[in-house]
Amino acid sequence: MKERISTSNAPAAIGPYSQAIRAGNLIFTAGQVGLDPQSGQLVEGGIREQTEAALRNLQSVLKAAGCSFSDVVKTTVFIMDMNDFTAMNEVYQQFLGDIIPPARSTVQVAGLPRGAMVEIECVAMIDA
Repeated sequence: MKERISTSNAPAAIGPYSQAIRAGNLIFTAGQVGLDPQSGQLVEGGIREQTEAALRNLQSVLKAAGCSFSDVVKTTVFIMDMNDFTAMNEVYQQFLGDIIPPARSTVQVAGLPRGAMVEIECVAMIDA
């Protein structure tokens, strides 16, 4: 059985997908980019600002699912330019650095929705 997770504190889905799905005790999130949930526009600034906004959006989706970053077991980071890795990683560390860090893959991609510089998705485990 699966359950759809959604929140108005993160950008609404811009296609036929859910912000997150709960399947048993696992939460699978859609990728989050640095959109402002209210305006629907990318936040101003560079990789740091977009990474922070993407992680805040992801945090909101996780909260709606009844969990937090401490429950995350795997993240995937899609980044437009691997030269931005260090700056992205510094912001990521601020959000996920005080917990047992999840496994992570970081992949450079040719393009992201809305011209974003970074997109982050995760899998979390919560009590069934």
